[in-house]
Amino acid sequence: MIRSAGKFGFKIYYGDGARLDVLRASGAEKVCVIAICVDSQKVATDILKLVKHEFPQAKVLVRTYDRIHAREVAMAGADFQIRETFESALAFGQQTLREMDVPEEDIFAIAEDIRQRDRDRLQLEITTGNVDEARKLMFSNVPTPIPLIEPKRETVALNPEAARVVK
Repeated sequence: MIRSAGKFGFKIYYGDGARLDVLRASGAEKVCVIAICVDSQKVATDILKLVKHEFPQAKVLVRTYDRIHAREVAMAGADFQIRETFESALAFGQQTLREMDVPEEDIFAIAEDIRQRDRDRLQLEITTGNVDEARKLMFSNVPTPIPLIEPKRETVALNPEAARVVK
């Protein structure tokens, strides 16, 4: 694939991106984009931090595994990240809707709504660190319990732990 890309004028270097000498030898100080596409979450984050420190001119794009890793690399300065698990789940869901004969415009609208709520949720998690508040942006099939009758008096917390739960 690297040789094929060369036929179209692209210069692609393959090597251990966690090594500063390899990055320098590949000309990283002159590039505008560095893509990090490795299987190890820790290695991806380590490379990101190294690249952001040593090559500030480069935009850094990172393939992440899941939401936790996405938050981590976003907070470490990634210019773009994409989660494998999110995108594959979304594609799977879209195809499932197609198999159920849902109109294509509805499938597109559903996918865009999910993407937007996910972007908003991730941004809220990154900026506030409040994962619980961000979770409220999710749709869920977990029922919210409601009392069968209205309570006759206010809840009174009997200890500090209960007071936290009541809030």
